[in-house]
Amino acid sequence: MDRKQVKSAWEDAASDYARVRPVDGDDAALVRDLVESLGPDATVLDVGCGDGMRTLSNMGGVTALGLDVARTQVEMAAGNVPSAHLLQGDMVSIPLADDSVDAITAYHAVFHVQREDHPAVYREFARLLRPGGTVLLTVGSSAYERVRADWLGTGREMFFSTPGQRETVRQLEDAGFDIRWQRRVEDPLGSTVPFVLADLPE
Repeated sequence: MDRKQVKSAWEDAASDYARVRPVDGDDAALVRDLVESLGPDATVLDVGCGDGMRTLSNMGGVTALGLDVARTQVEMAAGNVPSAHLLQGDMVSIPLADDSVDAITAYHAVFHVQREDHPAVYREFARLLRPGGTVLLTVGSSAYERVRADWLGTGREMFFSTPGQRETVRQLEDAGFDIRWQRRVEDPLGSTVPFVLADLPE
């Protein structure tokens, strides 16, 4: 799938995905931990925010921004988390100014972008973050690229692409990040998922 097709897939799958995905869990708790580590004037951008219930809804106490490629997802997030500021756009080229956010979350998001574009996404994250800023993201365990049919029993197709955890860490480091930790976290859908927390130097 190209980016236009991925956008269309998410427009089609948004409601079904929101219906089947639990709204809390260990991975959602990581968002709360991140927010608690930031000051009250912090701004946090959630990339691939979806309906907002797993990420934006856990960002009380900071200015929360949500970005999603699908208009349907943005509209759902606006209804679920009215305090969030929402944008429709592509994470390969995010419509925000340099040094404009203190942290970025990207849950189950970057691997919906073609592998060759992942380094551009991480450079965008580095561009947007202020010095000392933090990114918290899900990464793929191993390298793969595929379209899944009947994804999560929704009857929809969805595209996934990742170079794997080790290569993702290298790409983050090439974009200027220092890795703080890597860990596997239980996902409410029944698996464990690799997460990475990384910082830009001060």
